Amino acid sequence: MPRATRRSRTLAGACLAAGLALVTACGGGGQAAGTIQPDGELRLALQFSPRAGYAIDTDDAFLLHQLGAAETLVNAGSDGRPQPALATSWSRLDPATWRFELRPGVTFQDGAALDSAAVVNALSWVTGVAAPPRAVKGLGLTAVADGPAAVRITTTKPDPILPLRMSSVNTAILSPAAYSGDAPPRILGTGTGPMRLTAADGVRQAVLERNDGYWGPKPGVRKVTATYVSDPAARALALRAGDVDIAQGLPESSLLEFTEDSGFTHSAVAAPRTVSLLMNQSAQPFADIRVRQAVEKALDRTALAEQALAGAALPASELFGPAVAWGGQEPPAGPDVEAAKALLAQAGHGPDNPLTVRLQTYPNRPELPTLATAVQGMLREIGIDAQIRIGEYATQEPDLLAGRYDLYLLSRNYLTDVPDAGAALASDYSCAGSYNLNRYCSPEFDALLAPLGTTADPAARQDVFRAASAKLTADVAGIPLVHSQENGVARNVAGYTVDPLAKDLVTPELATLR
Repeated sequence: MPRATRRSRTLAGACLAAGLALVTACGGGGQAAGTIQPDGELRLALQFSPRAGYAIDTDDAFLLHQLGAAETLVNAGSDGRPQPALATSWSRLDPATWRFELRPGVTFQDGAALDSAAVVNALSWVTGVAAPPRAVKGLGLTAVADGPAAVRITTTKPDPILPLRMSSVNTAILSPAAYSGDAPPRILGTGTGPMRLTAADGVRQAVLERNDGYWGPKPGVRKVTATYVSDPAARALALRAGDVDIAQGLPESSLLEFTEDSGFTHSAVAAPRTVSLLMNQSAQPFADIRVRQAVEKALDRTALAEQALAGAALPASELFGPAVAWGGQEPPAGPDVEAAKALLAQAGHGPDNPLTVRLQTYPNRPELPTLATAVQGMLREIGIDAQIRIGEYATQEPDLLAGRYDLYLLSRNYLTDVPDAGAALASDYSCAGSYNLNRYCSPEFDALLAPLGTTADPAARQDVFRAASAKLTADVAGIPLVHSQENGVARNVAGYTVDPLAKDLVTPELATLR
């Protein structure tokens, strides 16, 4: 019986060989044995809990979409192109206006019909909040009804990827009854998805029941209970004990015990996700590029991937990895400790002026604390004392956004908001970026991104992505360390796959087995 780790690497290799335009979904570590149990109940152990009460304008919207409660006008296909969802088709009326035809016969879980007024209401709400989501921020997006079954969506400037933006989980369409006054939209029973959220117990648990009025295939399970378990070892323990049927994001060491012989199926994908070492450029010492270059030369990224993570990730030479066609395939440069020490000395640091910094990260992704320890050891070789602090991301984020940190290990899916890298490049690295944690600002870099505002051709956009990545590497705007995989393990479950974009988990195809 092949080990789970070996299978995951093979699947990743198949993805790379395919060389698809954006991202290839691989997974399905094996066929689960058994017969489908009608009306079964599924129990999940999820990595990330809601941080904002499932607010649709925050990253909590991912949970609503993953759990099958809410849907968007458009889905993103495995080739990165828009696919019909609540909208069946779309067309561009002029450079700044798109028309979306709505799917007939769709009702919300509270019985209201999906029509143009409901879509306009939902999109107007999310674009009108004080801090709009990254996918729609700054677009000047407005939606108006075009008859009862179509909407026109207009942006201030031409947006060649607007249909893809409508796949953002933040643009999910909820029932008009969800929106009342200034309060956040209600999420219990107000979506259109295959599962109806019936209970949300804070950061502990959510319960969903089948939406018998779903417009698509009948969901295979009657009930889903999702428990939020931030500790990877606890997720593995819950799966091992039979307390849950699916566990997300297990440590590589734990995967070895979940074999097919024991009734488990392991799925993994080469995800468009990179673990980077962020460096706060708004303050010393990392405002000095010589210090950033010293850190880069101190790090052995091949050792991080192959030794610290036991081959569960690939070493990164630039921001984008081999999961996308424009990503770098070449190995990273090896470490150069003496050159790193020389750069630190030029910046005024050495035995007489040692450098002590904070190195922060979070435990939900099991590889991050491991990488933090390895990075700490490598930095010690050049005289930097990196003091590790592990904490919950939700409590760290305000300080990150405000530039109150030194070093931070972050795992980021660069196609999360919109399956087009332009959105992540703008939000994470442009001078006006809303998620620019590195506090990097380069007018030259912003000028590189400018053509993305008018270019629809995928090849031309990918040329921009490559040039932007090269500029970030030259400026040492953060250091990409490894390209990750997403994994999950199930027992007695059919239809389970891992979504590299982390948007889908509970689908109508999921079913429990006897």
